[in-house]
Amino acid sequence: MASRGQTRQHTGRRTAARDAAARNHLYVYGSTARELDVRTAITEEPKRARYNAARKNREKAMHMNPAYVLFCATALLVSGFILISYIRLQSDITNSINHISALESELNALRLTNDEEYSRIESSVNLEEIKKIAITELGMTYAAEGQVVEYSSEGSDYVRQIEDIPD
Repeated sequence: MASRGQTRQHTGRRTAARDAAARNHLYVYGSTARELDVRTAITEEPKRARYNAARKNREKAMHMNPAYVLFCATALLVSGFILISYIRLQSDITNSINHISALESELNALRLTNDEEYSRIESSVNLEEIKKIAITELGMTYAAEGQVVEYSSEGSDYVRQIEDIPD
């Protein structure tokens, strides 16, 4: 047996009183009538008022002002335009980065090819043979002591001869 304040499950058909008792989760034993709780009656009235207020708010929310709908639609269009522009910019940046990386790869390949070719040319040149051909066939000689003229250059690695060098 369940004591007062505990619940008990029923089998079979339920009556209205049993349904109410099941809703309140109370089971009354004995032949005495249950006392009505005044606190419950007081709290039920504000519940109805809250329900009515909630119902009115829902009805009010269902009715939209055309200006509000226009504002919401405009806000939606503007935010959609901004988002699409942002996605396009991100796509352009990604494409630019991919293009730059492809150009950098091509530049590195060209530098490597250039360095290999330079090394091949440099290794194929025999400086002693060039010196022998220059002296014997072309009649070139080394510069004598008085033939070398030195100039100071200002910030450049080479000097351009604009006029004849004075004697």
